Amino acid sequence: MSDAEYLLNYINTISREKTFITFQGEQLTLDEEIKYIQKTIDLRTQHKGTTLISVSDDKIIGSAEIDLGNKIEAHIGNLGITIAKAYRGDGIGRQYMESLISEAIKQLPALKIIKLSVFANNPVAILLYKSLGFIEYGNLPEGLIYNNKLVDHIYMYKKVS
Repeated sequence: MSDAEYLLNYINTISREKTFITFQGEQLTLDEEIKYIQKTIDLRTQHKGTTLISVSDDKIIGSAEIDLGNKIEAHIGNLGITIAKAYRGDGIGRQYMESLISEAIKQLPALKIIKLSVFANNPVAILLYKSLGFIEYGNLPEGLIYNNKLVDHIYMYKKVS
């Protein structure tokens, strides 16, 4: 919890960029971030999630997590990843994904499938995910709003056991 403001600054900075993530400019409050951190800690202590946060020169350069679903989807992990703007395009995303998946397999014995979703107009991410063995299983046409335009929402998965 002592890092809440530090983490809040990172996600709010990424959100202001209006990059390829759920947040598109919205700014979280410290209270919202603390609630999110507590939920994350709870999932980790129950072996229902894995989080990696990378730091360089006292700055967060990336955050990624895999959280298991509930009940009948308790074997499916939902993956999310962000990389700070200054570090994109340097191969860090690949290393980060490989490390995250490896840690999730070690820490989450129930994990059988990892799924993620991606903006269709983010070909760099799509190619990365495919190169890591993710397979497209669905596309919701105009399922996302990005820069006030409707774009397709692509769904991908990877079996891990």
